[in-house]
Amino acid sequence: MASQKVGFLDSGVGGLSVLLEVRSLLPHVDMHYIGDSAWCPYGTKSTEVICERVGKLAEYLISQDVSLIVVACNSATIQAVDWLRSNYPVPFVGTEPAVKPASARTQTGVIGVLATEASIGGKKFLDLIHSAAENVEVVTQACPGFVKLVENGVLSGPQVEEAVRTYTQKIIDKGADFIVLGCTHYPFLRETIENIVPPGITVIDSGASIARRVDSLLSDKTGSGQLLIETTGDLDRLKTLVPRLLGDIGKSAVLSKYSD
Repeated sequence: MASQKVGFLDSGVGGLSVLLEVRSLLPHVDMHYIGDSAWCPYGTKSTEVICERVGKLAEYLISQDVSLIVVACNSATIQAVDWLRSNYPVPFVGTEPAVKPASARTQTGVIGVLATEASIGGKKFLDLIHSAAENVEVVTQACPGFVKLVENGVLSGPQVEEAVRTYTQKIIDKGADFIVLGCTHYPFLRETIENIVPPGITVIDSGASIARRVDSLLSDKTGSGQLLIETTGDLDRLKTLVPRLLGDIGKSAVLSKYSD
């Protein structure tokens, strides 16, 4: 049996935060990532546009013999993962905001969710809040500026600090003790977020749980550990971002331009 390969798709480079978690757990598995930076952000796009884009990327990954696809994007998961599962033959692992664990652990009864407009407005997200946080107050905040910062490689400094203060203030004022990072770009800003919010607030994301789910679905976890990262956007920008976002893991990656 040939070794299995994991595919990843995202609106840009944010999903590399998920890839990091999967790679940490499964270092020998081959991985193929596509970031749709030419169409980023997905958070402001319609369901129809998101489905069209992720459908093209999924078809390409399937043609490259991936065994499963991680939709490493909260907006794409909320708007399109059910559609993907209905139309393509491989398993899809979605990215669900960590509302459930935050709701289970909160002591104040209030949690905050930082996310994109598409995520906050999606039925799947509203259903998640209804089922996982029925007795908890969930304070949501759209953060369009975060994605742009990460895509431009601005991970710290005054711009990030100002954006974090702006986007977290409402959540802090409401008395939340957990902040859920509801977009895969946001973990790359986590250090600044944790430095700015009060010490009693815990910041969490869903990357580790996604990695465990991928691990559970693979029957063969051997391989060469090949890592291919493609972008629909600017290849030179990707070459600049990958070392910053992936550190040593990025050194062995093959970077390439994808054109549909």
